[in-house]
Amino acid sequence: MTALHPTVEQASALIDFERYGQAKALLSGRLAEDPADVRAWVMVGHCHLNEDEPKQALEAAGEALKLAPEDYGALMLRALAMTRGEGWRDVEPVLREAVRVAPEDPVARAMLADAVLRNSTIRYAKETGITRFSAEDADRVSQEATEIAMEALRLGPESIYAHEVAQFIVGLAGNSTVSDELDEAILRIDPTHSEALARQTQRAAEAPGVSAAQAAELYAGALAGQPDSPGMRQQLDRATYRLLRGTRWLALLCLVVPGAMINLFPSDGEPSPALPVPIGQRLWSVVIMAAIWGFGAWRRYRKLRAGVQLNVRSLLRRGRWARIVVAQSGWAMLCALMMAGPPWSGLSEPRFLFWAGLVPIAATIWFDRRTTR
Repeated sequence: MTALHPTVEQASALIDFERYGQAKALLSGRLAEDPADVRAWVMVGHCHLNEDEPKQALEAAGEALKLAPEDYGALMLRALAMTRGEGWRDVEPVLREAVRVAPEDPVARAMLADAVLRNSTIRYAKETGITRFSAEDADRVSQEATEIAMEALRLGPESIYAHEVAQFIVGLAGNSTVSDELDEAILRIDPTHSEALARQTQRAAEAPGVSAAQAAELYAGALAGQPDSPGMRQQLDRATYRLLRGTRWLALLCLVVPGAMINLFPSDGEPSPALPVPIGQRLWSVVIMAAIWGFGAWRRYRKLRAGVQLNVRSLLRRGRWARIVVAQSGWAMLCALMMAGPPWSGLSEPRFLFWAGLVPIAATIWFDRRTTR
C-alpha cells in the first residue's frame, strides 16, 4: 500500500477529531500540488459526507475513480454518497464492484445485502402489486440478501454493521429465533448498542405472562443504560399507562363491595337486607376497600423501582389519558364511599351512585385499550 503524504496524514487526524473544515483546507492545498493523489480525493469526499454534502462527496469519488477505477476506498465513498437519499436503487453495481475488488471485506458485502434487499422488495412489489408482504413473500424477497449477509457475517464476525444488516433482513423474513441470536451477538460485541437493547427489552416485556409492572421495570432498566432512547421512553410510558389503567379495576371492585353489602339488585331468592345497614357493617366495607387499594395499588407502587415511580408522576403531568383514568378511578371510589358511608333507607340513591361510578369507566375502557396497543 502506498504511504500517505504527510499532509494527507495530518488531514486524516483532523477528520478523526471531526474538524472537517480544517481537513478540507489541507487537502485542497495538497490536491493543488498533486491532483493525482487518490487518497486525498477520498478524504475530501468523506469530509463532504460528514458535513452532509453528498453531491460534493460523489464528485470527489468520481475524481478518485478516474485515477484508480478499482480503488476500494473510492468505490465505497461513491456507494456511501449514493445511499444518501434515493441512491440506494442505483448503488448495487458499485457495491458489487467493491466486493469484487475486496472480496474479504465484510462491510461492502453487508451494504450489498442491504441494497439487494431494497431493490428486490421494490421489484417484487411492482411485479405482484403486493404492498403488504406475507411471511412467504418476505422470505422469497430476502433470499439472496440473506445469503450475502451471512457471508458478510462469516467474514466479519466482530462487525457490528454486518450483524445489524443481517438482523434486519432475517427479522423482515420473520425468523425471530435467528433475529434474537443476532441481537445477542450484537450485545456481546457492544453491550450499549441502543437498538439491540431496545429490541431485546421489548421482546422480554411483551412475553406472555409479563405484567404491566414487570414491563415497566424492564423498560426503566433499559433506559438507565440508554437515557436518550426515544423508543424505550415511549414503551415505558405505555407500560406505565397500563399500570394506571389497572387502578380503574380496583375502583370497580370497590364499587362492588358496598353494592354487595346493600344488595342493589335483589331477587326473590336474595332479598336486600334491612335498611339502613348497621354502621359496623358499613365501616367494615370501607376497611375492605382500603385493603384493596393498599395491596392492589399502594404496595405495588412502593415496590416499583425509582425510575418507574418517577415516570408515573411524569406521565400524569404529560398525558391527558393518564389523568383521565386516574380521575375515573377517583370518581368511582368517591361513589363507592358515598354508597358505603351514609345510612341509606332505600336502594334508589346507592343504585344511582353505583351506575354513576361504573358508566364513565365502562364508556372508555375498551377504547383506551386499543389506543394502548
